[in-house]
Amino acid sequence: MASSPSRRRRRIRRGEVAVSSPDWADLPIDALLSVLHKLDPIELLVGGAGRVCRSWRRAARDEPVLWRRIDMRVHKEHPCRYGIAKEAVRRGAGRCEAFWGERVIDDDFLLFLAERAPSLKSLRLISSNHISNEGFLEAINKFPMLEELEISLCKNVFGKVYEVIGIACPHLTHFRVSYPYFYSIEDIEYNKNEEALGIATMFVLRSLQLFGCELTNVGLAKILDNCAHLEHLDIRHCFNIHMDTSLRAKCARIKTLKLPYDSTDDYEFQIGNSVRTRSRRTRRDYAEILMEFPT
Repeated sequence: MASSPSRRRRRIRRGEVAVSSPDWADLPIDALLSVLHKLDPIELLVGGAGRVCRSWRRAARDEPVLWRRIDMRVHKEHPCRYGIAKEAVRRGAGRCEAFWGERVIDDDFLLFLAERAPSLKSLRLISSNHISNEGFLEAINKFPMLEELEISLCKNVFGKVYEVIGIACPHLTHFRVSYPYFYSIEDIEYNKNEEALGIATMFVLRSLQLFGCELTNVGLAKILDNCAHLEHLDIRHCFNIHMDTSLRAKCARIKTLKLPYDSTDDYEFQIGNSVRTRSRRTRRDYAEILMEFPT
């Protein structure tokens, strides 16, 4: 009769000393969780981790601590990413503190996340073009603990939404927005600073990235005046900004400053060509135009 794994022995030639082989199934729970923490949601849910043994499968199913940080960016093309993301949030049992997703998010999922992860502190949404202003507004009011928010390349989230973020998320210290293209709107009736004025209500911001935003000196000055704790500012490709003496004085306290024409070598997304127009259109019209461009 074959011996069980926990009773297997091997012998060392010198002295013929019997030594027990390690049994990975019997790891203490803290050590097991440390190993499983190194795996991403898909490896835990549909990969081989849950098939190693009963204790690994039980930990992946019943330990909410494994689902405090859910990063779905690596698997943005996985055919089951939507269902996997939902199951990962469910397993967090209300304790999820960070969710990062690319392309997987729509209005329904965002509302699902708001209901299942009320203590969320970090939310990063990238290329989520199925999120609307209306859906985002409904969900953001349910994330009062947010400290970090990114809405990069989300073409349908814009305008007065930013002011609502400032009111709904009083603990927000890191805010990041990347636009797919910088587009210059020369109509004097168009408010280029609507979003900047919303950001100016985020009073405890310490880090802000606005890549490719059309805000002007007026909007940036408002942000600098209202966000007294700001230490890191990235306004690359914000070509309506002209660093005059007044703005440079306001930026003197900023520890890390990246200006409109600074290098983009460390920028993680593809940079599109500028789009310029004189026609009188709404911001939603421009969002529809930009939907035609690949991200």
